Amino acid sequence: MTALLHGIILAFGLILPLGVQNVFIFNQGATQKYITKALPAIITAAICDTVLILLAVTGVSLVVLNFEWIKQIIFIVGFFFLMYMGWSILKSNHSLEHESFGVHFPAKRQIGFAASVSLLNPHAIIDIIGVIGPNSLAYKGMELTVFTLACIFVSWIWFFGLAIVGRLLGKVDTTGKLVKRFNIVSAFIIWGMAIYIGFQVF
Repeated sequence: MTALLHGIILAFGLILPLGVQNVFIFNQGATQKYITKALPAIITAAICDTVLILLAVTGVSLVVLNFEWIKQIIFIVGFFFLMYMGWSILKSNHSLEHESFGVHFPAKRQIGFAASVSLLNPHAIIDIIGVIGPNSLAYKGMELTVFTLACIFVSWIWFFGLAIVGRLLGKVDTTGKLVKRFNIVSAFIIWGMAIYIGFQVF
């Protein structure tokens, strides 16, 4: 029971802040016509988090991040990708002005963006590796399995819930004004994260 509660509380603590990954999933929930249309983004983000959690728990990722040059590459790639993503959301928001209320990406693009914001976001990686990894060292055997599954479960439930809340906003916002404003805010949050990463690199 301790391992279960520890995993749930820890995972919620890491996933609750308004990061790039959360912004993107919420955005797709809000702008897609049906929640099922946002499934590629939801499932991809959840799978990526699952992989990162498993790497953190097994200690593989901690070994990799001991190499400073690998961390620098992750940060540099993350910086340029997040700058591009913010621009892409703003551009799509304006180009769809007359035909839709938001940036509803097709399935392939959702998968690509969701995987990128999960795997190219240095802070998401370091949060999972640097927090879940060390915390998992307190457990072995069945307790470690329970702890790991609790973290993964929270991740999957969170992304589905986030997209559903976004879809509810999309239904309430019949004029599309709130969603468009959210898209603009999303772009600037993403750029803010990119700039923060850039400062750390340079």
